[in-house]
Amino acid sequence: MEAKNIVYYSSEPNEPQAIFPNVSLNRDEIPNWDKYPFSIPAIQGMEKLELHPKVTFLVGENGSGKSTLIEGIAVKAGFNPEGGSRDFNFSTRASHSELYKFLELSRPTRKINDWYFLRAESFYNVSTEIENLRVSGYGPKSLHEQSHGEAFLALAMNRFKGRGFYIMDEPESALSPARQIALLYMIHKLVHEMESQIIISTHSPILLAYPESRIYQLSDAGIHESSYEETEHFRITHDFLQNRETYMRNIMQIDQGTLDL
Repeated sequence: MEAKNIVYYSSEPNEPQAIFPNVSLNRDEIPNWDKYPFSIPAIQGMEKLELHPKVTFLVGENGSGKSTLIEGIAVKAGFNPEGGSRDFNFSTRASHSELYKFLELSRPTRKINDWYFLRAESFYNVSTEIENLRVSGYGPKSLHEQSHGEAFLALAMNRFKGRGFYIMDEPESALSPARQIALLYMIHKLVHEMESQIIISTHSPILLAYPESRIYQLSDAGIHESSYEETEHFRITHDFLQNRETYMRNIMQIDQGTLDL
């Protein structure tokens, strides 16, 4: 199968080199393009993605494949599919796809001191494993004794040491808007002061606003690079906030069918 919307972007000359410059799909080795996850249009459209030296975002509608892709990248990098550091080896339920077997991460350009995969949907399982193993370095209070959002930020604040490679799958799921802004500050500190590289899948227009980044939009048309303002997340949120009364009036008048946004 030929790739559609193949993308290959080079870093700007003044940008620092990424720890992992790119990730590619070994298309010639795919056994069956009709089988999940290779049947996902965005995966079918993938060849090589250049990763931003600081932050790379994966965005798309539910079911677009962004979490499948970021999971594949994480497992390829040696992480446990449910999250944690590369030392975590537990499994609550083996549900990850085989995409990682066909991904290729470029060789790291420098030594990596810290690794972490932070995944919202399995954060409870990771927190439980941390307690079971009595692992230190996550703050003075048990993650289970905090709210979901507090625990999420506590982990990022206490565990992320810098000069690292971090992957986050929909971190906004646990966070209020104010806490998302707090996470933005942590992200900025990690990539600027602590020479880290981060990949994030998200629906959050707040997180997507981080300027020193590259945004990849996943859709039925494949994968393409997008500006912040071009993302559906920005456009719908901006339009809703500007036209809240019109949206609500239309929603409340609907008896059947779906709202055409």
